[in-house]
Amino acid sequence: MSESEVVSQPQLDVRAIPPMERHAQIFGMVHALAEGQSFVIVNNHDPRPLRYQMEARYPGLFDWEYLQQGPDIWRVEIKRLQSSGCDCCCGG
Repeated sequence: MSESEVVSQPQLDVRAIPPMERHAQIFGMVHALAEGQSFVIVNNHDPRPLRYQMEARYPGLFDWEYLQQGPDIWRVEIKRLQSSGCDCCCGG
């Protein structure tokens, strides 16, 4: 991914969000994604538990790509893969 793509892509820096509110805000952005859209999470630790939670709730609907893996900052791109066939709250 080029630097210009990173700049134009929406980012959510969860480091400034209280820990109890982080997943709710992330899932709010996830639900708003249309097919092919993505955003980047910026965190101070590996958000692996969030990935497991997303895979359990929405299997096969999202792609997860580490753009940066520590030691101080993790950046993860979450991308919506499809817009139909989902009977969850994603509107598919």
